[in-house]
Amino acid sequence: MAAGRYHHQRGNNTSYERIMPAFRYKAVTEMGEHKIGTLSSDSLRAAKNELRLLKMTILEIEEITNQVDQVVNSKKNFLSEKLSFNELVIFTRQLSSLLGASLPLEKSLLALSDQAERKYTKELITSLRSEINAGTSFSNALGKNPSDFSEIFRGLVNSGEQIGQLSKVLAKLADYLERRQALLNKVRLAFTYPAIVTVVAFLVVIFLLTYVVPQVVSVFAQTQQSLPFLTQLMLMISSFVKSWGIHCGSIIVVSIIVFRFSLNNRGFRLGWHNLLLRLPLYGKFEKSLNSVRFTSTLAISSAAGVPILTALEISRETLSNLVMKIQVDEMIEDVREGMSLSKSLASRQNFPPLLVHMIRAGEITGNLPEMLDRASDNQESDLERRTLLLANILEPALILFMGAFVLLIVLAVLMPIIEINQLIQ
Repeated sequence: MAAGRYHHQRGNNTSYERIMPAFRYKAVTEMGEHKIGTLSSDSLRAAKNELRLLKMTILEIEEITNQVDQVVNSKKNFLSEKLSFNELVIFTRQLSSLLGASLPLEKSLLALSDQAERKYTKELITSLRSEINAGTSFSNALGKNPSDFSEIFRGLVNSGEQIGQLSKVLAKLADYLERRQALLNKVRLAFTYPAIVTVVAFLVVIFLLTYVVPQVVSVFAQTQQSLPFLTQLMLMISSFVKSWGIHCGSIIVVSIIVFRFSLNNRGFRLGWHNLLLRLPLYGKFEKSLNSVRFTSTLAISSAAGVPILTALEISRETLSNLVMKIQVDEMIEDVREGMSLSKSLASRQNFPPLLVHMIRAGEITGNLPEMLDRASDNQESDLERRTLLLANILEPALILFMGAFVLLIVLAVLMPIIEINQLIQ
């Protein structure tokens, strides 16, 4: 019998040190119990022989790599299923812990596959393990699933493999992912309340204009009394909303769709992103958001031993603003030609001066990763401050604007009543 590893969902694992292909099987035991599990062996024939010696009747057996690739690709193509952010963080953190406990990568992936709750996650990890068994590096195995593992993730894993510190790099990567998600949640939370206020106020105004105003004012129109100007204006707006509201809504939706498609054009997107950076209030927020992404990614890349040019290329991919991304491309060329990073960064707009000073201090002291980490913390604090400031400005502004509009509607309804009372008196 060929030496191999036998594993099923209820059974025990036998030890094995050789790297061999993995097979998934469905079989029936001598007692008639159905078993589904995985088996590592030299070949398909050897795997079948091993199952037969265990007195199992084989129903299905297939090499995992082919089957999993087919399942994963079909799901990505038709259902767009992928690892959730929480699953990615848990996978990274647990894999780091297992590797830190001196467990081989293949065995660590097997353990993670066994405890995965979602079928897609189990299939994906099993696919990675099969690639490792076939002799593929971990970073290259991750590269076959780009929708699940970003370029940053793969680049840092590759650097961890090269310096022999994969466990430590994965731990830092998990910290980085958690910090980035926490910051994103803070930004979303800050703008959630203004968004809810806007939607609710808009619906209230639409209801008042299309139903309340016409119903109330129609009573006074029957008296043949001349209505105040404000009331007449609200009636005109109400009539317009009732007649053309759906058309205007459709135009807005179509305009948004056209705008989204126009962003695929590099020239249009460059102009739009340049405008965002120059808006009075939002511009500083846009710069701060992209600076945080750039700095935090550059910090973890440098700490993981990634060469500065590669670290810059990885960090560039985190930027959402095309103008700032082009500036990073220019910095990469400057550094490649021998210019220091701080000097190149100082000649570019949109990046905060404090970041330049921190990088220059890191270059002088030879401790760039630590200074980048400090700069990242500083940028995150600055982004939180700007987010709260912008949200605090938006909240009262929206309330005042909507309140003023509702007040006009109320006055438009009350003014005819006041005039009638004056006539009666």
